[in-house]
Amino acid sequence: MTILQKLTASIQQLKKERNAIILAHVYQHGEVQDIADYVGDSLDLSRRVVNTKADVIVFCGVQFMAETAAILNPYKTILLPDKNAGCGLADMAAREQILNLKNKNHGLAIVSYVNSSAEVKAVSDICCTSANAVDVVNSLNYNSVLFVPDRNLGAYVAERTNKDIHLWDGYCYVHENIKSNKIQQLKEKHSEAEIIVHPECTTPVRHMADFTGSTSQMSEYVKKSFKKEFIVGTEESFIYRLKSDNPDKQFYGVNSFCEGMNTITLEKIKQALERMEYKIDVPEETSEKAAIALDRMLAVL
Repeated sequence: MTILQKLTASIQQLKKERNAIILAHVYQHGEVQDIADYVGDSLDLSRRVVNTKADVIVFCGVQFMAETAAILNPYKTILLPDKNAGCGLADMAAREQILNLKNKNHGLAIVSYVNSSAEVKAVSDICCTSANAVDVVNSLNYNSVLFVPDRNLGAYVAERTNKDIHLWDGYCYVHENIKSNKIQQLKEKHSEAEIIVHPECTTPVRHMADFTGSTSQMSEYVKKSFKKEFIVGTEESFIYRLKSDNPDKQFYGVNSFCEGMNTITLEKIKQALERMEYKIDVPEETSEKAAIALDRMLAVL
């Protein structure tokens, strides 16, 4: 038995002992995706954590995702295998900043992307993911919306709604670092390839794309497409998922990685189940308020 096989077997045994499930975001390393019970984007995983029968949820993602799982499952144990798995985008907005803006602008709806802290969600009217951001904004009775914290996703939404969208000045460095000249170079090298990108990309990059959508939407697009080659404008590890689901197709990445996502390994997953660490606890008052915004989001689905 190889070291990998032994490690996998140990994790599977610990899962049974703990009555645990493992959730992995599509930006995780391939071996982490392979051991997970469910793999998906933020929206997929938000759905999965609701009403699970497991006692323990090991969340292979970043801090805000594990917090979201804890908010939606207040009586479950949520483990984040690496306590330092953070999100630079989520760190770009703070509760006090949003409250100040909200107090100065009555009639302004606060829509927070799930890539935000529990404290930010708690002072928001509703949450959204990249997959349902447009639908969430269109569902509101407000005409004026503050979109927090991603300015690029907010701009994407603004292009697809008649609402007055105010953009928070935050961004995901993984997608901000994807430049139009890089996409152009790849297109010149692979002229038959379609360009698919995430809406967190900048406007020039999105406007070069044949398709823009969340990772789940990109996955569905690729599966249905008759094309055999794709230039993929999002975190590099997503290509592992695309190749696994579409072995007959070719994918060309942009070599942009998420530091927080890449901190999690199989060894850390095993340690998390052995030691029951690192537990994610959201203060009750924050959790209850954030749950309202998340429940409203899930109701739009």
